[in-house]
Amino acid sequence: MNSAYNPNALDAVRHFFSRRSVFPRLILINIVIFLVGYLIHLGMWLFKIETANGLSLPAIWLAVPSSLVNLALKPWTVFTYMFFHEGFFHLLFNMMVFYFGGSIFLRYLNERQLLWTYIIGGLAGAAFYIAAFNFFPVFLAANPSAIALGASASVLSVMIAIASFVPQYTVQLMFIGPIRLKYLAIFFILMDIFSIQGENPGGHIAHLGGAAWGIIYGFSLRKGTDLVAFTAFFSKRKRMKVTRNAGKGSKFASSRPLTDDDYNKQKNQEQQQIDKILDKISRSGYESLSDKEKAILFKNSRK
Repeated sequence: MNSAYNPNALDAVRHFFSRRSVFPRLILINIVIFLVGYLIHLGMWLFKIETANGLSLPAIWLAVPSSLVNLALKPWTVFTYMFFHEGFFHLLFNMMVFYFGGSIFLRYLNERQLLWTYIIGGLAGAAFYIAAFNFFPVFLAANPSAIALGASASVLSVMIAIASFVPQYTVQLMFIGPIRLKYLAIFFILMDIFSIQGENPGGHIAHLGGAAWGIIYGFSLRKGTDLVAFTAFFSKRKRMKVTRNAGKGSKFASSRPLTDDDYNKQKNQEQQQIDKILDKISRSGYESLSDKEKAILFKNSRK
């Protein structure tokens, strides 16, 4: 008798979500907010509680409005909307794409960069959406009550950023076969452009905002400039070196501080080494790297 239960897959999921890192936590935040929002919405339905505009209570407080007046009253929504979903399949699709793109992203870059790509991509999506609904006449009638929600702009930003950074990276897709990331990115962008006249124009415009940031960030990284490097300041910690003496337990000592000149020289040398590796990836793909080069890239991505 065959069983659908796959302990290896379950263990992999458990291991992924047990990690104390940004990537799984972003997915968990989306899931938890969806579940809480659903329970609130369900409770309102059971007790026949209705809002004046027909929106659910979570949507009223978490989705980003296109109206500048409503936005001024709820400015936090430019952040909260990128973690809030009302449809299960909307959440599922976004998180599957995020897991796919985020896993590739973290092969080359670090979780700090992933977090800020997600956040800034979401903010760019909100900016595109709000600007479009206040500028183009076709949207003005819907503007007073229109809202946007979901992680799609943030997720697409991550996908497009890594595709812009390593465009030759090849993925294997079911029923399609091997395809380079750059073609997948182009497909996503074109799909959104051609869908603007459909049922969800605001959502597709927001996606393009996220994609725009992904392109800008990915190409800046290829040129050796990290546009979110300033965020490293928030995660800097004083590192301690552990030395052991036999029979005397462990003792802790701070490593000798570098002078500014020494530090800058060391960072420049490291950056030059990384730039050479990234150039090699752009020319010949990730598989062309030696084991040593892969180790250097992996070590750098964890800083």
